[in-house]
Amino acid sequence: MTFYQKQLSEFTRDFYAGATTGIIVSSCLGSIAAMLVLMNGHAIGEMIQLGVIVVACMWYNASVLAQLKSKFVFNSLIISILISTIFILINIL
Repeated sequence: MTFYQKQLSEFTRDFYAGATTGIIVSSCLGSIAAMLVLMNGHAIGEMIQLGVIVVACMWYNASVLAQLKSKFVFNSLIISILISTIFILINIL
């Protein structure tokens, strides 16, 4: 069993705990990324970055609220965390 499969089965088993924790993690990373983007300015490039971050985080929140399948919610969480982390790294360096 791969690492992804193990984490997916754990997430599916404790869906509500994982989804709640995921909302907190996604929102915190997204807000950090948004803060760093806005610290670099308010030009069109920064606004596009900010829009991507907001869409990714809200996509995950919406998938939890819509009670979609656990695999889709888990994949949305991974995408949200990756996007926020990428923009954090881009704006720190």
